[in-house]
Order: sequence, then structure tokens, then C-alpha cells
Amino acid sequence: MNTSYLPADYLPVLIQLGLALGFIVTTMIVTHSIGPKRKSEKKDDPFECGIPVQGDARTPISIKYFLIAILFVLFDVEVIFLYPWAVNFKGLGMTGFIEMVLFMGLLLAGFYYIIRKGVLKWE
Repeated sequence: MNTSYLPADYLPVLIQLGLALGFIVTTMIVTHSIGPKRKSEKKDDPFECGIPVQGDARTPISIKYFLIAILFVLFDVEVIFLYPWAVNFKGLGMTGFIEMVLFMGLLLAGFYYIIRKGVLKWE
């Protein structure tokens, strides 16, 4: 089946995109123009959970925090791939099992590498 797409075939998508962008821009302009504009020192103060502000918000944070967070997200997302595999385990057969063993092997190799590098050691 040889199908060719013409530029006119994308017209509904472009119309939808234009309407969405127009709605966003219009909403932002209208809310900005008719919204309240009360400025005060108390209103401009940073507020966080009712706790008074202490220090500077731009203090450096250890890179270890971000590494742990990224690794958590990485391994958490990879675990998500196990659920569809477990649901379709019988239907995938031996090929699906071998592919999952390879996937888990690569996952564990990455985890071993992380442990060997000492990324998870908090000082």
C-alpha cells in the first residue's frame, strides 16, 4: 500500500495547534490585563509553608543529591517496564524471557557500575 501525504492532509493538525496556541495566548493576555495589581512589601516577600525565610535561596547544593534523584528516577522508570512484561509473560514465550533476562542483566550491570563508582555513598 503506497500512500503519499499532501500538505493539505496536515491542515487539521495545524488548525488544532493554532487554536490551542491562540487560546493560551488569549487567556494569558486577558488574565494579565484584568487581574488585580496590588503591590506591597508583604505580598512580594517569599513565602514557604509559613516558615520565615532564612539565608539565601541560591546556596549551593551537593551534586550527590541530584545524582541520587536521577538514579532513583532511572531505576524507577526501568521497573515500570517489568509490569507489561509480567502481564504478557505467557504470550511472549522464550524470546520474551530471553529479552527480559538481557534487560535485567544490563540494568544490574549499570547498578553494579554505580556501586563500584561510589555514587550511592553519602558523606
